[in-house]
Amino acid sequence: MPVSHAPISAFEVPDEAELPEDIRERILAVQDKAGFVPNVFWVLAHRPAEFRAFFAYHDALMEKDSGLTKGEREMIVVATSGINHCLYCVVAHGAILRIREGNPLIADQLAVDYRHADISARQRAMLDFAVQVATASHTVGEAERETLRAHGFSDEDIWDIGAVAAFFALSNRMAHVTAMRPNDAFHLMGRQPGEG
Repeated sequence: MPVSHAPISAFEVPDEAELPEDIRERILAVQDKAGFVPNVFWVLAHRPAEFRAFFAYHDALMEKDSGLTKGEREMIVVATSGINHCLYCVVAHGAILRIREGNPLIADQLAVDYRHADISARQRAMLDFAVQVATASHTVGEAERETLRAHGFSDEDIWDIGAVAAFFALSNRMAHVTAMRPNDAFHLMGRQPGEG
């Protein structure tokens, strides 16, 4: 497979030796776990204070116990990132989604058109709401919250759906601003059934 040598950002990416100690430790921990460093870490390290804030909020949303599974949270990321045309987030979180769900098809389906993906009616309602938050949040009202409640989502779940969609709308936009390039490794991850 050809490996891209294209720049990962339109902005300066710091050398590891230049990084503050806490950010260097975070990046090395991710490398130990994943076997590589996702480019988002290098790109956002350009601004250390924003790096810390971004990943603190990311972890608060994506790593906590929730009424949404980790796979469902990744579904929100992939579907909304597809709507927002964010290559980085579709590719990177698509890989995570394929692994979390053990389904090599799901990420592509959600990124292209979640309405025709092989998901439950409950998950489709979740994604309808998430996409509305990501693209037209000013139109969200009680009717949309009631639809989610009818599908068994609690008010805390509804907050989580909205927060994940809103946070990744920010992430999508920063990926566009920085011309963030996904790591080549993400493209192949989770493509074989049972891989993970």
